[in-house]
Amino acid sequence: MKVETLIIGAGAAGMMCAAHAGPGVLVVDHAKAAGEKIRISGGGRCNFTNLYASPQNFISQNKHFCKSALGRYTQWDFIALVDQYRIAWHEKTLGQLFCDNSAKDIIAMLRAEMDKAGAQLWLQTAVSEISHDGSAFRATLTREGRSQTVTARNLVVACGGKSIPKMGATGMGYQIATQFGLPVIDPRPGLVPLTFSDEKFKPLAGVATHARVSANDASFDEAILFTHRGLSGPAVLQASSYWHEGEAICVNLNPKGDLLAALQSQRQSDGRKALTTVLAQHLPARLVDHLKAELPLDGNIADQSDAKLTALCDRLADWTLTPAGSEGYRTAEVTLGGVDTDALSSKTMAAKSVPGLYFIGECVDVTGWLGGYNFQWAWSSGWAAGQAIANP
Repeated sequence: MKVETLIIGAGAAGMMCAAHAGPGVLVVDHAKAAGEKIRISGGGRCNFTNLYASPQNFISQNKHFCKSALGRYTQWDFIALVDQYRIAWHEKTLGQLFCDNSAKDIIAMLRAEMDKAGAQLWLQTAVSEISHDGSAFRATLTREGRSQTVTARNLVVACGGKSIPKMGATGMGYQIATQFGLPVIDPRPGLVPLTFSDEKFKPLAGVATHARVSANDASFDEAILFTHRGLSGPAVLQASSYWHEGEAICVNLNPKGDLLAALQSQRQSDGRKALTTVLAQHLPARLVDHLKAELPLDGNIADQSDAKLTALCDRLADWTLTPAGSEGYRTAEVTLGGVDTDALSSKTMAAKSVPGLYFIGECVDVTGWLGGYNFQWAWSSGWAAGQAIANP
């Protein structure tokens, strides 16, 4: 069977590319349904983009690589498409856009766009072998128990990273890149909860509070959540993408910097109350109880001098913790690293050394923040490759 373009992966990037790549497109995926990661994202409502998406929200060894695709197919372009299909949406927080109804609306929209473009979709199809015979790519596909060879002028790799293996993630895209001589930046889990070997936070499981979490040069002000195994919540997930094993993170439990003034005021009004009681009005009581082992929290608030309160607030603003590791790909929302962008064209997503070979979406070394940014990269990179294929 001959096609113009074979796309491996019917996820966000693959479907977007199929809708724009012109005639003769075949999309294959081993899953039973297209867009499974879209379906489960955002609690089933799909955080499909972010109002503030810009190159600053992405991690890559080449921070400039994502600029072309993001600049030519923006969040406003995707929002216009969503509006065209009359899919109702709302902004939740920090520019994060979600469907009012269901993530399935986004999948149906992408399928409709593929149908308009005449793209074929083969599900429950395994790819066992890929080669290039000098003029075209050859792929051995197994579908409904039968093996079939497909030849294609273009091959688009859109099969994602290693995150959420229970949904079938395998890292196949990295194997294809290596096979064709493209370098791969070591993949690692991103947007992932952090773990501690001593189960120090087990008694705090379920406690949440607002904090600033810093890893290396990146800081995020959002909620943190204590778990049986460590730390999660948006601020921790964000910082995890900048964290490396063996390094410490800093948790600032006084991100607004207003705790000292509040405690000084309460020293006047509530002097007879225990310091822990007063502090528990600003932080979760279970967390305050936990901190008693590390911080001098004895006595009443009236007994605390300005120097003591200042020292306490300084400690709360600089709680240094060293995670043992992360929850890994099992719960990671995305994979960091991937196909080295130096080997790709930032305009077309094509491999510089292999004509007709494209890499898009999560398998490329471009990783977004939490909050719809990774979907925007899927839309932008898929669109860029599709345009390049349709208009060579």
